[in-house]
Amino acid sequence: MYDKLVSLREAQKWRLDLLHRQQAVVFTNGVFDLLHAGHVEYLQRARELGAGLVLGLNSDSSVRRLKGPERPLCVQEDRALVLSALSCVDRIVLFEEDTPLRLIEELRPDILVKGADYAVDQIVGAREVIAAGGRVETIELREGRSTTALVEKIRKG
Repeated sequence: MYDKLVSLREAQKWRLDLLHRQQAVVFTNGVFDLLHAGHVEYLQRARELGAGLVLGLNSDSSVRRLKGPERPLCVQEDRALVLSALSCVDRIVLFEEDTPLRLIEELRPDILVKGADYAVDQIVGAREVIAAGGRVETIELREGRSTTALVEKIRKG
């Protein structure tokens, strides 16, 4: 059921296998609470950049620190299960920290991806990926597609 949810060590082994085959690993991260079309489109486009996509998923405690006590709306196991159903997501690794920096440093992806609402110099891990010979890509987000907007719409009825 959660076959794509793996430990960092398992993700590293998978990454090495792709490296030996000279295939690029893409990494992105986020909360992915209330999965919506904007998320799916973003993840599909990220996956197209390489041979495999690792998604760093904020743990519930990390989400609460970043988004406040009312979030996440869906617990980490549920978020991981829904994300596992997407063919564009190859591996999911939970992280407890506020940022995925440790995960990025240990995984060493070839391509780091974030939404174009971030400048490259604002992206956590960008400096480390570039220094290791990788690259950073930003993807335009579909306007009006956000979890915050969805939550507001639901609250208003």
